[in-house]
Amino acid sequence: MIAPQEYFNLIKYFFEEEGNPEYAEKQMKYMRYHFEYYGLKAAIWVSFSKKVFKEHGIYKGKDLKEFVRLCMDDDHREFHYMGIQMAEKSLKYQSADFIHFVEELILTNSWWDSVDWLNNLVGILFKNHPELKIPMTQKWMASDNIWLQRVCIIFQLKYKDQVDTELLFKYILELKDSNEFFIQKASGWALRQYSKFDPELVVEFISKNPDLSNLTKREGLKHLKKNELI
Repeated sequence: MIAPQEYFNLIKYFFEEEGNPEYAEKQMKYMRYHFEYYGLKAAIWVSFSKKVFKEHGIYKGKDLKEFVRLCMDDDHREFHYMGIQMAEKSLKYQSADFIHFVEELILTNSWWDSVDWLNNLVGILFKNHPELKIPMTQKWMASDNIWLQRVCIIFQLKYKDQVDTELLFKYILELKDSNEFFIQKASGWALRQYSKFDPELVVEFISKNPDLSNLTKREGLKHLKKNELI
């Protein structure tokens, strides 16, 4: 495979050639000017990533971390996405220790779009290595970092009826006094998702905890109200 820096430069050339400054301005405004953008619509860079990954391959070891860090150190959000996508593609080759690199990525250029994407990787790692779940989430809950705490709430979104509700409810209650939008929204999102599998339990939990934020309660009951199940 080509060296990480060469891989990065190849991608950068494409981004610079295909970027649209007018569209980039719209993207930056939508993301509250947290990041720079080249102005590539998702369909364009996703199609390109499939092509370049197929042609040049996916890193697995130390070169993966070097490449992903190069991407995450760039100012442009498209590079952050490319780095996360490479990490995601490599996940089936990774050991339990990879959770620490995912944690690093969660804490790098943190915003809802990257964190929620990386959350999917956390969910898979916790399923594949269940011994990680409690020590890592306890550490993250104690960190006072809202993005790590958000992941503790939503990492089970794709677990369907296999959600550890005791753990989910415990963490929601530990964070119920948070004024952070992204925490309140995450709590409601997790409850709403699980209400599709056990609506009675979700209704009971919300009823027994009236001091949950209005946003959490509203989001948690949204699916049930929409479908006239309550």
